[in-house]
Amino acid sequence: MSESILPEQVFKLAKRVVEENTKAGRKIVLAESCTGGLVAAAITEIAGSSAVLDRSFVTYSNEAKQVDLGVPSDIIEAFGAVSIATAFAMAKGALDRSNADVAVAISGIAGPGGGSDLKPVGTVVFARAIRSEEEPMADERLFEGENRAGVRRQATLVALELLLP
Repeated sequence: MSESILPEQVFKLAKRVVEENTKAGRKIVLAESCTGGLVAAAITEIAGSSAVLDRSFVTYSNEAKQVDLGVPSDIIEAFGAVSIATAFAMAKGALDRSNADVAVAISGIAGPGGGSDLKPVGTVVFARAIRSEEEPMADERLFEGENRAGVRRQATLVALELLLP
């Protein structure tokens, strides 16, 4: 019997995140959209996660991104919810509204609908902001050939990787 409701790969990586951030004395905050709290769920599957996870924001709607994280509406209007600019603003907003040292933000198109030629299903953007650094980092990935569950699982794994010290 597994020690987690999560896939083994996700569980093992979440365990590393908790262990390594505990050792580093780092607190983390999450701003999740397309993953709907899966990254936070993975982290809280691990005993001792309370030493690491400060809080998590699930901001699925554009309004939630604006109200809960302070993402300016002009960024969403100009670049869309699934954009590097929005992910940057989500990560910065999460960091500003927490006691964490590092924030990771995720926004994407999990499908099966919602994609376009410019942003096909499977497009996911990530941003990481560290309190001691001025500029957040961001990345855009395309998880081609994945169904909705696959896109969300892959996005969760990437976000967990970004949380490693």
